[in-house]
Amino acid sequence: MEAKIAIDDNLLQDALSVSGLQTKEELINEALREYIKVKKRKDLTELAGRIEFYQDFNHKKMRELNK
Repeated sequence: MEAKIAIDDNLLQDALSVSGLQTKEELINEALREYIKVKKRKDLTELAGRIEFYQDFNHKKMRELNK
């Protein structure tokens, strides 16, 4: 889809320089992918008080089993 939008040139150049990408199109597509990934990530603070652990849960023992 093509869209004509106004983007701050300084912001665009800064983003291009840190991204290592070559084109504005690549940059915008990558930015949208990252935005979607961040928005889909569950905010762990929303889970506070909702997770119940087994009383005998031992995370150190679980690490030993996975070696």
